[in-house]
Amino acid sequence: MRYLAVALTFMLLVAPAARAQSKTELSDKFRQLEEILPTPNEYRTASGAPGHRYWQQRADYTIDVELDDVNQRLIGKETITYYNQSPDTLNYLWLQLDQNIFEQKSDANLTRTAPELERVPFTTLDSMLAAATFEGGQKITSVRDARNNPLKYTIVKTMLRIDLPTPLAPGQNVQFAVDWNYNINDARKIRARSGYEFFSQDGNYLYEIAHWFPRMAAYNDVSGWQHKQFLGSGEFTLEFGNYRVRITAPNDHIVASTGVLQNPNEVLTAQQRARLEQAKTAREPFLIVTPAEAEANEKNKPTGKKTWVFHADNVRDFAFASSRKFIWDAQQHNVEGNRVMAMSYYPKEGNPLWERYSTHAIIHTLNVYSRYSFAYPYPIAISVNGPVGGMEYPMICFNGPRPEPDGTYTAGTKYGLISVVIHEVGHNYFPMIVNSDERQWTWMDEGLNTFLQYLSEAEWEDNYPSRRGEPQNITEYMMSQAQVPIMTNSESLLQFGNNAYAKPATALNILRETILGRELFDFSFREYSRRWKFKRPMPADFFRTMEDASGVDLDWFWRGWFYTTDHTDIAIEGIRLFTLDTANPDVDKAARLRDREAAPQTLSEQRNKPLPKRVDQFPSLRDFYNTYDALVVTPQDREEYQRFLAALTERERELLQTGMNFYVVDLKNIGGLVMPVIFEIEYMDGTKEEMRIPAEIWRYDTSDASKMIMAKKEIRSIMLDPHLETADTDLTNNSFPRRPTKSRFQLFKEQRQLNPMQQLERKPVLTPTTRPTAPPVPPPTPTPGN
Repeated sequence: MRYLAVALTFMLLVAPAARAQSKTELSDKFRQLEEILPTPNEYRTASGAPGHRYWQQRADYTIDVELDDVNQRLIGKETITYYNQSPDTLNYLWLQLDQNIFEQKSDANLTRTAPELERVPFTTLDSMLAAATFEGGQKITSVRDARNNPLKYTIVKTMLRIDLPTPLAPGQNVQFAVDWNYNINDARKIRARSGYEFFSQDGNYLYEIAHWFPRMAAYNDVSGWQHKQFLGSGEFTLEFGNYRVRITAPNDHIVASTGVLQNPNEVLTAQQRARLEQAKTAREPFLIVTPAEAEANEKNKPTGKKTWVFHADNVRDFAFASSRKFIWDAQQHNVEGNRVMAMSYYPKEGNPLWERYSTHAIIHTLNVYSRYSFAYPYPIAISVNGPVGGMEYPMICFNGPRPEPDGTYTAGTKYGLISVVIHEVGHNYFPMIVNSDERQWTWMDEGLNTFLQYLSEAEWEDNYPSRRGEPQNITEYMMSQAQVPIMTNSESLLQFGNNAYAKPATALNILRETILGRELFDFSFREYSRRWKFKRPMPADFFRTMEDASGVDLDWFWRGWFYTTDHTDIAIEGIRLFTLDTANPDVDKAARLRDREAAPQTLSEQRNKPLPKRVDQFPSLRDFYNTYDALVVTPQDREEYQRFLAALTERERELLQTGMNFYVVDLKNIGGLVMPVIFEIEYMDGTKEEMRIPAEIWRYDTSDASKMIMAKKEIRSIMLDPHLETADTDLTNNSFPRRPTKSRFQLFKEQRQLNPMQQLERKPVLTPTTRPTAPPVPPPTPTPGN
């Protein structure tokens, strides 16, 4: 019976997961998301795919616009054909007037909180004063129906409602016209997603024009009209359509635009048209307008106007850039059978960086993104250098990095340019084609796009200095207090870049590398991209598709990373070693005797050793137990062992001789975010082994878990997250035994500051090495006669 008791004790020690726990006392981090996500229906299925009755609206535009280069104004008129493809009858239509964000009494201006005023750069003060006096806002001069009759309309801040004289039934369309104008903002002073830049050296302007025409607001099955006011952070929710746009500009300007140029014979020289033909077969970016030609153009004045005509099919927006300063290069590239003209437009101030990197970065982006999502479908991809730091539109994007005036640049500027071009060109995929609701969910385009940007940077060169994507780069933010969950409306985000760009991109990288693996993730992500190409997905569609295509329950992952602000901090609390008794008293008692002899003596035991003992004074007090030692093997022990062995089967005898070490690693989830547990185990012989444990180890208890490791060899150390793949915020508790935290410090020489008297008199500071010594004592004057 004694040996049976030993075996039972062992079983209880190695099965701590069986201990009771009240689930109601802890947050259930593995609770399914079905109660949070919207109920699937015929428009959006439970698998995350569009339903069999999915629908979306459509709006086609014909626009005439003139760029006033003298007064920096835009004057336009448009005809919109709106198609009601919903099952609903519409009594009114909503349009976006994004330029109204520049009105003095806009919500964006009125709700802007005070900046820090302790130290203010001159440029910041100049910007604040410019914004306070700028006469911005879209001036609507006419709204008419197809018969030129005026339509009743109401402007509500950054939105415009048109009341239809006749309700628009499902399957019908309506056509109407809007005329407008507005003053273009100086984008160097009033920072925005579009505007102009003035070059004082040569007196010329460069325009990057976006959000410039009244655009149809989106109407969808989830939110109805998406007419949340534009406050500046939540970008745009738009409908697809075809565009015919005529842009009138000074006749010495070069215009870059969404869409395909329809009248090259009228606006380009014969030489420029010939160079464009050469660019179709060029192996490197080919100059259409050379630096010398652009610089010569800067010195001239326009003699009239030109109208550039562009056409774009199935796009959700339209933007353009215009300047007489533009250098222009191009290279046609085959993207999975689609011939795309990749082009860059930039002033001389952008070189040498732009001519070397911009178009190459465009082509690189199309290659990588197409492989992970779908083939780029448009015929044009453009990158423009101007005052806007980074902004995206269909087929065209604005990117800001430039070298110093002397042509030199830092590594940060170089990689900043490559990265922003990758990022903004990449936005063609998300949200320009996978048309998510930016006004509501910034992460659905910025987070996914930043993730693909990270993958693209990895394929640019080894050790590319990516800012976002690596788990170790997000840990400081994950620990911070000033944050909200990713699933927060775009206008309410704290630490916008970390929340909407870095955290979701890192989450997807972890999902790819650690949770699903590359093959399974890539299949699922591609499935999502293709399902929702030219459609409008919502967060639930992404979550459900990734689970549907991978076959893995990821509700715990979405809940932790997207719905909470928990962070990863898993600690090794301790390691317990169990070895199996052999039941042989000669072996087991000898082992226990060695353990007893090796145990340290307490300080009191050491000091009490020489004290006189009463049993030494009165030997009659000694009895059996004064000489009895339970670790001395007796004949009875040996006989009982033989009887025990005789009762065992051959397999049971083998199990007694396994010689295995049973290590129990006790883990603590300090940060609250449940994540996989990755061990690097180093054995005494120097060999290493990696153990990867799914996050479901936390499903019974999200705070504490224990993992048993069976090994023939003795373990020297265990390291958690050895490849820095889980965004663990505290690495000091990841090892057992604990390792010292390494750091370095520098010595510096103290410098004395001038006191006010010294400053006024400009006296040098005296230091021990410069302090004057007392003048030498002159030799004694010789005494006469000596």
